[in-house]
Amino acid sequence: MNKKYAPKAPRLLKMCDDRGYACTYHAGRKINLYAKFGTPEAEEALRRLQIQVFTDPTLASVRPQQVSVDDLCAAYLLHTEEHDPGHFPSIKTAVKILLQHFAGQAVDTLDTRHFIHLQDMFVEYGVSRQYCNALMGYIRAMLKWGTIRKLVSTQVYGEAKLISALREGKTQAYENPEVEPVPDEVVRQTLPFMSPTIRTMVQIQRLTGMRPSEVCKMRVGDINQTRDTELWYYVPGSHKTEKHIGKKSIPLGKPEQELIAPYLVGKKPSEAVFSPKTAMAEWHAERRANRKTKVSPSQLERNMKRAQKPAKRQPGECYRPSSYRVAIMNAIKKGNKTLPQDQQIPHWFPYQIRHAAGTDVEKTEGLDKAQALLGHTSANMTKRYAHGRLALTESMARKRRNPRKDSAEE
Repeated sequence: MNKKYAPKAPRLLKMCDDRGYACTYHAGRKINLYAKFGTPEAEEALRRLQIQVFTDPTLASVRPQQVSVDDLCAAYLLHTEEHDPGHFPSIKTAVKILLQHFAGQAVDTLDTRHFIHLQDMFVEYGVSRQYCNALMGYIRAMLKWGTIRKLVSTQVYGEAKLISALREGKTQAYENPEVEPVPDEVVRQTLPFMSPTIRTMVQIQRLTGMRPSEVCKMRVGDINQTRDTELWYYVPGSHKTEKHIGKKSIPLGKPEQELIAPYLVGKKPSEAVFSPKTAMAEWHAERRANRKTKVSPSQLERNMKRAQKPAKRQPGECYRPSSYRVAIMNAIKKGNKTLPQDQQIPHWFPYQIRHAAGTDVEKTEGLDKAQALLGHTSANMTKRYAHGRLALTESMARKRRNPRKDSAEE
C-alpha cells in the first residue's frame, strides 16, 4: 500500500517581531522571549515556552481550556525531541497519522472508536504488524504524558489502553521476517565494491557488534585513547538503551585501532570519524584513476563553473543509518553487474552484521558474553540476535543415532 503523509503539526506558539526582539502572543497575552528575532536563542526560548505552557502551573492563564490534538502533539514532539531522540522519528510518524484524521479535535473527545480507527490507519499506512503495534504504543505514551500533566483526562488514556495489540494472522498487516546473520563469505565478497570508508565501517561493526547508528555517529572526541595502553574506548554520546544502562563504553582492540587511526588524522574532536565527504572524495579519486580518456576542454570548463557555484545539496557531516544502508546496497548492485550469474551477491543490510557478531560470540563464548558484546539488558533480547543455539541443536541432531539400529546391533 502507498504510504499516506499527514500535514505537519501546527506550532503551539508563533514568534513575532517587536522592534527587532522576539515575542509571541497566546490567548490574547503578549510574552517576551528576551532574545533577538530570528536568532537560535529566540528559537530555543520559544521551544522551552511551548513545553512550559502545558507543564508549568504558573502559565495556566495562557493555557487553552480545552486542549486540542494539535496542541498536545506539538508539545509532546518538543518534549521527545529533547528527551527521547532515539524514538523521535517513529513518534513523529505516529503523530502525523493521528493528525491526518483528528487534527483540530479536542483530546478529551477521543474514545475507543477513534483509537480503533487509528489502528486501522496504521495498517493502511503499509508497515508491518510489529511496527503498527509500536506506533500505537507511542500514542499511548503521549496520552500518558498528557494525563500526568493534567492535559488529558484519565478516561481517554484508559480507553486507549483497552485497544489490544494486533495479533499474528489476525490482521492484514504483513509480518516482519526474522533477521538472519549475514555470512562472513557474503560480506567478504561485497567489500571490494565498497568505498574505503564504508568498507572500514563494515569491518568495525563486524568486529565490535555495534549498532549501525553507533558506527555512523562515531566522533573523534568520543574515542578515549588515554584510558588504557592497549585499548581505546568509544563512548557514544547517546545510545538506544541509555535510560536502562547509562553511558556505554565500547572497547576497541588493535585491529579496530588500525582501521580507525587513518580517519582521525587532522580532525577536530567534534568531527565525525566516518564522513560522507571523505567517501565522496574517495569515489571521485577512483573515477579519475579508472578514466581511460583525457578530460575534454568543455568538461574542464563545466568543472570550473561547478567549483564557483557549488550544488545546494552537499554531503553531510556524518552518515545516517539509512545512508549507510544505501551505500551497502549500492555496493551489492555494483558487484552484481560484474559478477557472473552463479556468483551474485545476495542482498543484506547493516543490522545483519550485528546479528552475525552476536551469533559468533554465542557459539564460542556463550550467551552471557554475547549479551555483554551486544549491550543488551535482557538475555531474551540477545537470543533474538544470537542464532548460535540453532547451530548447536543442529550439531546434536546430526550426531544422534537410531535406537532401533543400536538395539539390533546388540
